[in-house]
Amino acid sequence: MARPKFKQRCAMCKNNMVLMFSQRQFPICVDCHMKQVDVEIKDPKMKKFFDIPRKLYLESSFLRNIKQSYLRYDRLSDRQSEVFLKVVREMKAEMKGGKKDKEKVKEASNKDKKESVDGKKTKNKSKK
Repeated sequence: MARPKFKQRCAMCKNNMVLMFSQRQFPICVDCHMKQVDVEIKDPKMKKFFDIPRKLYLESSFLRNIKQSYLRYDRLSDRQSEVFLKVVREMKAEMKGGKKDKEKVKEASNKDKKESVDGKKTKNKSKK
């Protein structure tokens, strides 16, 4: 993770200081961001998808941003949903046991990547 360059007040509440990594980043504190993200999702499939412990949302701005983009646009790309699930699995593994579980999750994701690459190669060979 990149080191913070400076601190700036939250643009919403003006009380809390936010660690800023870039000038283009919008300064919003965790409390204000959670207020925006804690909205009821009507789609049952996506409601189940985003049903993860609140602690994970508090720890990761990435997870909050993905949920916020779903709330804004009412859909996620395939890549966004894959990475969201991957990050959730890794964070849950860290919460449970530490490095051993995290290594297992990484191995499983590497196997998925290899299978998808192998599948693409076979498709390309059949096209020729």
